Parts: sequence; structure tokens; C-alpha cells
Amino acid sequence: MKNIKIEVTPDELLLLTTLLADQLFRREFIDPKMPGYKGDPAELAMGKGLVLRLKAVARDVSGSAVVAASRRAPSHLSSSRNGVPDAI
Repeated sequence: MKNIKIEVTPDELLLLTTLLADQLFRREFIDPKMPGYKGDPAELAMGKGLVLRLKAVARDVSGSAVVAASRRAPSHLSSSRNGVPDAI
């Protein structure tokens, strides 16, 4: 296998890792519900491994144990006063 080296900033690496994780989520849970979808379990497993490796690099670069979290709020729904998300 041929290795490729690229240079990215820690912020770019965090963004890339987040985008990859989002795409993997879509491929694992959303796409299979589409008519005619044919998934590749080996590709999905390879993608998950890649995301884990990139998260480890991001942690090493930042010196923090919790870097791989997305900068987005945990949910796109806003919480009401009682802590229950409001429906959109």
C-alpha cells in the first residue's frame, strides 16, 4: 500500500474528522433505508478505522484527551426550560 502525506492544521484535522464521522453515520444508518442501496461492510469498517486513527492524531497534536468532539451542539434541537428538546 502506498502512503500519502499531507499537511493540515489541527483545526482542519478536527473538521475533517467530524465530516468523516458524519459521512460514516449516514452510510451506516441512513443510506441502507434508501431503495437499491448496496453497502460495503469492508469499506465501512475501513472508514471507521481511519476516523479512529485521525482522532488519535488530533488528540496527540492538541495534547488534549477530548479533541475529537464536534464543535456543534450535541443536538440540533434546542432545549426548553424543562430540559426536553423542542420539536421543529
